Amino acid sequence: TMTIHNEEHIVDVHVRSGVYSSDTIFDYTHGYIATRLFSRNACFIMKIKKELIPELREIGRLAFERETMRDVYSPNNVWTQFQAGNSWLGHLKDWLLYGKHIENLCTGLPLYK
Repeated sequence: TMTIHNEEHIVDVHVRSGVYSSDTIFDYTHGYIATRLFSRNACFIMKIKKELIPELREIGRLAFERETMRDVYSPNNVWTQFQAGNSWLGHLKDWLLYGKHIENLCTGLPLYK
């Protein structure tokens, strides 16, 4: 499911699929995306690259497109690949950078950037 909060410039995406379940937050105000993978008990954070990630006003349209026209190709599909790296726990300065929504999603989990 996807929830778009236009007034806060936030998109919440919840995937419920057993071991592949995850929650993702697109925080357009702070310019970061955070994904919490439940099977790994970890959070992955990446900077929003405007040339690769759809703008907030387009996300809803793309979701509607995908839902109603599953067989139609859209060039704006977003794929990410996470690489192994060092993790750290967020500190106060990290949460100021990433914002309260990502803090709420990732507090207490190892963070990978």
